[in-house]
Parts: sequence; C-alpha cells; structure tokens
Amino acid sequence: MWFCKSKEEVLEEFKVSQREGLTADEAGVRLELYGENKLKAKPKKSLAMMFFAQLKDMLIYVLLGAAIITIAIGEHVDAVIILMVVVLNAVIGVIQEYKAEKAIEALQKMTAPKALVRRGGEVSEIDSALVVPGDIVLLDAGRFVPADMRLIETANLQIEESALTGESVPDDKHAEDIYKDLKLPIGDRTNMAYMSTLVTYGRGEGVVVATAMDTEIGKIASILDEDIEEMTPLQRRLAEFGRVVGLMAVGICGLIFAISVFQKRDLFEMFLTAISLAVAAIPEGLPAIVAIVLALGVTRMSKKNAIVKRLPAVETLGSVNIICSDKTGTLTQNRMAVSKLFTLGGSSDVPQEGENLEASSDELELIKTLVLCSDATYENGMGTGDPTEVALVILGERYGVGRKQLHSEHKRVGEKPFDSSRKLMSTLNEEAGGYRVNTKGAIDNILKISAYALVGGNVVPLTEEMRNEYLRVAEEMSDKALRVLGAAYKDVEAASGEDDMEHSLVVLGIVGMEDPPRLEVRDSIEKAKGAGITPVMITGDHKNTAVAIAKELGIADAIEQSITGAEIDELSDEALAGKISGYRVFARVSPEHKVRIVNAYRANGNIVSMTGDGVNDAPSLKSADIGVAMGITGTDVSKGASDMILTDDNFTTIVHAIEEGRNIYSNIRRSVIFLLSCNLGEVIVVVASVIFFWPVPLLPTQILWINLITDTFPAIALGVEPGDSDVMKKRPRDPSESFFAGGRGLRAVLGGSLIGALTLVAFYLGLAEYGYSLGSRGISEYALTYARTMAFVVLAASQLFYSITMRSSRKSIFEIGLFSNRFLVGAICLGLALQFAVVSIPFMTRAFKVQMLSQRDWGIVFLLAIVPLLANEIIKLFLRTGNEEI
Repeated sequence: MWFCKSKEEVLEEFKVSQREGLTADEAGVRLELYGENKLKAKPKKSLAMMFFAQLKDMLIYVLLGAAIITIAIGEHVDAVIILMVVVLNAVIGVIQEYKAEKAIEALQKMTAPKALVRRGGEVSEIDSALVVPGDIVLLDAGRFVPADMRLIETANLQIEESALTGESVPDDKHAEDIYKDLKLPIGDRTNMAYMSTLVTYGRGEGVVVATAMDTEIGKIASILDEDIEEMTPLQRRLAEFGRVVGLMAVGICGLIFAISVFQKRDLFEMFLTAISLAVAAIPEGLPAIVAIVLALGVTRMSKKNAIVKRLPAVETLGSVNIICSDKTGTLTQNRMAVSKLFTLGGSSDVPQEGENLEASSDELELIKTLVLCSDATYENGMGTGDPTEVALVILGERYGVGRKQLHSEHKRVGEKPFDSSRKLMSTLNEEAGGYRVNTKGAIDNILKISAYALVGGNVVPLTEEMRNEYLRVAEEMSDKALRVLGAAYKDVEAASGEDDMEHSLVVLGIVGMEDPPRLEVRDSIEKAKGAGITPVMITGDHKNTAVAIAKELGIADAIEQSITGAEIDELSDEALAGKISGYRVFARVSPEHKVRIVNAYRANGNIVSMTGDGVNDAPSLKSADIGVAMGITGTDVSKGASDMILTDDNFTTIVHAIEEGRNIYSNIRRSVIFLLSCNLGEVIVVVASVIFFWPVPLLPTQILWINLITDTFPAIALGVEPGDSDVMKKRPRDPSESFFAGGRGLRAVLGGSLIGALTLVAFYLGLAEYGYSLGSRGISEYALTYARTMAFVVLAASQLFYSITMRSSRKSIFEIGLFSNRFLVGAICLGLALQFAVVSIPFMTRAFKVQMLSQRDWGIVFLLAIVPLLANEIIKLFLRTGNEEI
C-alpha cells in the first residue's frame, strides 16, 4: 500500500529521481511493459452481430417458420410480406442501437486528456494515455489527476474526490503523511491522488504508482463485467406472449386441418386456409410495432435531455418503484453556497436567488472580510478555485460587495496561507489610513486568537458569553448539515509579517454553507412519490449531512430512516433485505455497499433504478434494473455502466423519463390487446365455420389482406397515442404482472368474439339475400362470393373502428378527444379506403374474389362494423372507476 510508505521509499522502488523524472527511453520501455493508461473498453459489436441479435426472439422464430411454409405452398407474396416485417424489425433495432452507441461515443471524453510530467529534467505536457508508472506528474488547480499517484510534494493542495468518495468538499493533501492502517478508506488517504479526481486548489507533485486498470477506477470498472445482464420486464412479457401465440397458432392449424380431414373437405384448400389463419393469428406486426414505439420514445427522450443506450430501457424506467439516487451533483448542485449569516447583532437566511440583497453593517463587514480573504474568482457566471471560496465571492456579489472592486480598493500586500493544522487563512490588505488583517477559518480556532467582537458597528471585548453564543450557533448550523466558517479582522498601522497577523483579532461572525439541492428536485420527488415511487438517497457524506438534505428534499422524515455503511457491514444480505424498506438514506457507503443496497431492494421484488455520476456509482448502475448516468459530470465508467444518460444532469429529467416509460408501456399494451382482439375475431370466424361444417366465410388471401391493413398502421398509431395526463397518479405496475392483468385479457376475448360473431352475421345476411342459409348445400358461386364480400368488409371495418375505443380502457372517446390522435384517424381512413378499393376496382375484385356491394348492404356492413366500438364504450360506462390505462 503506497500510502503506508514514505515518498523516498516510493521513489526508490520506481527507480526515479524527483528532480529529473524518467528519461524518454525509460518511459518508452515502461509504456511497452504496462501498456497505455486507458481503461479497457468492451469490444464493439459489428452491424451483422447487431442485426442477428435482433432476431433472437420466439415470435421471430415462429414468423420465419411461417414464411418457410408459405414459400413451400407457393404463396410467395405472403412470404415476402412476412420476411419484410422481420427484416424491418431487425433493421429498426440496429439503427436505434447504432445511433445510441454513437451518441454515447460523442458524450465520452478522456478523464484526463493531458498531463504535466517531468522527464529528463524538463516539464512537458503529454497525452495522459502515455503516462507510465514511475512518472513524476505535476498537479495544479483545475487539472485532472491522470493516474493513481503517491504525492511527494504539496503546497495547499486540495483535490475534489467526489467521483470516488461522493464528498463534494475538496480534501486537503499532505505529502509528508504516512499511515499504518492498511484498510484506510480512500477519502482519508491524504498522501495519495487518484485518477479522474480534480485539483481545485494549490499545487503538488507525485510519482505514478498505478495506471489504467490497476487504478482505483480500473478496479471498479472491472467489477462491471462480472454482472449478468437480465431481460427487461418488456422483453420477458413479449417472450411469454410470443410463445403462447405461437403454440396457439400451431394448435389451431392442426385442429382445423384435422377437422377438415374428418369432414372430407378439399384438403388443399383447407391446408391453405389453416396456414393463412396461422399467419394471421400471429401478430407479425408486433415486433416492428414495439420497435417503432420504443424508437419514437427514444426520440422524445432525447428531446428531453436523455440518451437511451438500449430501447427496452425506456419501458424499464417506466416500471421502477425505487429510485436510488446519489446525492452529489444529482440531487444537489455540486457547488457550495452560503445559506446562513450570523453576527452578535442577529442571524439571517441567505435567499437562494436574487441580487442586490440587503444586510446589516456587521454582516457587510463579515462578507467583506470573507471576500478579501479568498483566492477564488467569479466572472460571467463562471467560478474558479476552491468551491468554498467561490461561494464566498458569489455571496459578496449578491450583497454588492464585489471581489473585483474590493481587491482593487484594498490591495493584498501579504498573506498567511491556509494550513490544515491551524485551519485558518489570513491576508493583509490596504485600508484607509493603514492596513487590515482579514482572517477566515474554523470558528473555534478564530475564537482562540480573538480578543474582541464587532457588535452594532462597535468593537467590544469578547466575553465568555459571546464565545459560547458563537459556538452554540455553529453547532446548530452543523446539525443542519451546514459547513461553518468564521471570520475576524484587526486594523494595523503598518504592514506586518505572518507571525503578527493572527492574534488579538475582532470576531465578525460566522457563515453556514451548504451544497444546495437543485431547485426543481423537490417538486420532482413529490411527483415521484405521488406516482408510488420511493426516492432513496445513497451517498458518501456523513449521516447528519445526508439526512438534513434528505429532509429538505422530502426524501426522509427522521434520522431513524438512515443507515451508514458501517452498520450495513454488520448485516447479512438477508437481514439487509428484510430491513431495507425502512430506510431512505444510506450514508458513508462504498461502491460495494451500493451494490448490496440495490440487490436488497431487488430481492424484495422491486424494480430498481440507480442514478449517479461518479465512478463509485458504476457498479450499482450496472446492478440495478436500469442505471441512469449523468452526461455532464458523469465519468466514462459510469456512462458505460448505465442504460440511460441524462445530458443535463437533472434529477427532474428522470421523473420525465419515468412518465414517458409508463406511457410507452401502455401504448405497447394497447397495440398488443388490439392485435389480439382482431386476430381472435379472424380465428373465431374460420374455426366456427369448420366446426359447424359451414362454408368458410374468408379465403386465405382475404385473411392475409385484413391482417395486413389492421396489424400495421392502426396498431402503430395506437402505439403513438398521446400520453395520459393521469399516468403519474397511478402506482407502478407489479413487476410480475401479466400483460393481460386487470381484466384486459377478458376484454380482448369479448372484443374478438364480438368481431368474429358480427362477421358471421354479415356472412349469413349475404347468403340469406340469395335464399341460402349457413347450412345450405349447393350454394352458388355468385352468392358465396357476395356473402364473403360482406364478411370481408365487416371484419376489416369493425377492426378499424374498434381501434378508436382501444385508446382508453375507462375514458370515452369523446373525453380523450375523437381526433386527438391524428395518426390513428389517418390509419383508419387509409384502411377504409384500401378496403373500398379492393371491392370496387375490377382487377382487385378478381384477385381477392369479391364483389361490389349494393348501397343497402354498405349500410348494413357499416352498422355491423360499428357495433364493437359502441359495445366497448357502453362497457366503459360501468368501469369508470376501473383499471389503469390499457
């Protein structure tokens, strides 16, 4: 463990001089030995692999089998249609996956594209990929650490390590520190710097001790490949549906053919009918419809700042009932901000927004000292330097005490840099008639070096009661998860040295600072909770800090709802799963803890989403049902482990994604139920006619034609139904819920049965018009053709009209808006136009063996076709309090 060794031992072990660094030749040798300083990436799939991966589905296998059979019987047109649907589905999937991968590549950046190294006694900037173990690397503010390093020189060095530890406050680094505890947490190793962390203040040098996959990031990245990917809920349901429908289709084929043999019908004609019906029974448009609906969902998501890596992730996100969210940068803004001011004249809250704020004279003096005693800058909305000091400068700007003007009027002529042992920083600035010492730091240390206090503009002796009051307020702020900073000053006539600065000071007051929550997050959390989703905070912060923020955001109500990583270690996986539902905040956790937490929730049957941006989030992102990474602050490792990336790093976008996912799932289910109803109607018509030894009302080509016009455009149009405004007022689906739960299967059977029965009625009326009945023998070819035409039109039109009522399971078509889905209106009009063309254009009537109907019979078929729509609307009247949207 390098943090347990002295810097001299480390330099000796790597055979390198701090002054000279490695030679160019030695660096080349080590590059060959250790390889480039890059994390290993998974091999990319070729387009061919991506294409064939889309075909790994039971429903696709059944369709391919049907295509082979139709080719064998000479129905080449039907085979081409089936194969085109299969290929279309695969191509859509490949295009979306390819686009998603390209989007991810556009987001990914090197964690540290450049590094300052000393080689051959000269400092040069090289690609971080060329850094090797033993390199002497120079660090300064604003630069990423390119590899894991043992620090050998530090000067006020602070490194922000939230990517690894979850802590938003930068850590002080000291090269001279040496530790004996081999299990020391990463956040406490003050003599180390780690790859992908950011230097926020000071400077330093270090010797590289690990690169690429040997770094702490690399170790976490290697964990990700150990997990086994599972099917999403949508994939499982469609696989189940495909198997059921496939078996039903095969069974129906065998049943019809067997009965036909027994009845001594024309076996070749019945074989064609059975095959056609089997093809019709299988909703071959479903795979393409699902892919199209998901693809459109991905497009909408991208417009809402979310990039989806895998299409089913949209649906999965819509089914989650637990959101495990990292705090830093996800729920909070990942920046410090002053929220409290306190002087002996009183305390005040600092508004989150607003400029030209008013303050008392004592508070203005407090702010003035804090701004003068800082090295940060803030211009044009951008800050540089330590986040704490940036927050102080911003505070000054908001109260009209701007840094630029102050530093111009009160030039700094001396300073005593911050030191972690005394936890103070002091500057000496010009003041009217002399100079002023401005000091900031820990309030208890400031009180030790102060003799006076500013009260109402007057300097008075600092009493014990005043000291206790400062300490009491500081403790109250700490309990509210605020970082406390004190300030003091003293006027001097002449410039003094460092040793004379910090004694006999005048205490000004204290400020409380916080990493503020994102302004919109609380409303999003309330919306999520209203939708039956439980938000959970998982962070590396201390328990009190985490609970305070969780209370502010509405995630938790009491500290009893929190648990630390150390407490988790005392629980077995089974015990943790048993208690997990009582916690809302998990504090001081490691990457291993996060994975255990996610797995504990999943063990209770929850669908879990994990959001985060740091490397420490990556294993849990991978373990969760869906991982959501941040695109701006997120590391490459976390993006690679996620299913979805938010380009605006906004928790609110996740709630929007959940809403989109729920609507997408509902739309897919609408399409499935609609297709099932329509195909069941076709099956009932043929099976009933065979069983009762009636003439078959539909020819094979007619069945395939109806299947074509109803299984494509109307079903797709249902898949793009506008979102339900009430979808986030419902609880998440039960993960084990069937596609046909909540009475949907029964309503599909009723709808299909009604469509089938009405088709038989139309066929009967067509025969009756020429004096025949269903059981008649020797029916003329003309009468049979006319009856089949009526059945043909009723079956197609009833399915098209039925799609209107399928838009909602409980709202009437007038409540949701008859024309609010323009795509469906267009699909219905197109279908009716095509159907009219088939029975009116001579060459098409000959091809499909139909006739033009009389005006009277057009009225009859229209009335019959609209009955299923009216019947379902009547059912809705009795189910107004019914089930969630189909």
